[in-house]
Amino acid sequence: MPLLEIKKYPHLALRKKSEEIKEINLGIKQLGSDMLQTMYENQGCGLAAPQVGIGKRMIVVDAGSGPIILVNPEIVAKSRETVVEEEGCLSLPGILVKVKRAREIEVKGIRLPEKKEVCLKVSGLLSVAFQHEIDHLDGILILDKAGPLKKWQLEKTLRRGSHKF
Repeated sequence: MPLLEIKKYPHLALRKKSEEIKEINLGIKQLGSDMLQTMYENQGCGLAAPQVGIGKRMIVVDAGSGPIILVNPEIVAKSRETVVEEEGCLSLPGILVKVKRAREIEVKGIRLPEKKEVCLKVSGLLSVAFQHEIDHLDGILILDKAGPLKKWQLEKTLRRGSHKF
C-alpha cells in the first residue's frame, strides 16, 4: 500500500467542501486502505480524504479501538454535554488548538470494507476524532475553532514555517 502525501496548510484542498461518494468501487476501497496506512505511518488517530488531496467524503479513524473507514459520514445527533480538548492535525504540524466539541455523537455512514450502512454512537477521543475529520470534509480546520487573535498568530506561524511557540 503506498503512502499518500498529506497536504499541509495552506493547501487549497484543505478548504474545499468534499463531494459525496456515489459508488463504492475498488478504487474507493483502496483509497481507504491507503489512508489508514498513511494515518498510522504519521502517528495520527484520524485522516480525511481532503488531507491527501482528494475531495471525496471519506474518513479513517482509530482512537485505540481499531480502525474505522467511513464513506459519506454524517453526524446525526450530538449530546448537549461538551468537552474541550487540545487537538492537533496532520495537516497543521506542530499546532495545537483547544476545541470545544460534543462529548457524544451519533455518526452514520457506509463502513468499509463491508460496504454496510452503520450508525455508531461514540464518545471520548473517538467522538472528537470523528468530529475533527468530518469538519475536514467541509473545509473546516482546527484553526477556525480558535479565537481571532490566536488564529492570526497560528496562521502567521504556519506560513512562516516555524512551529515553535
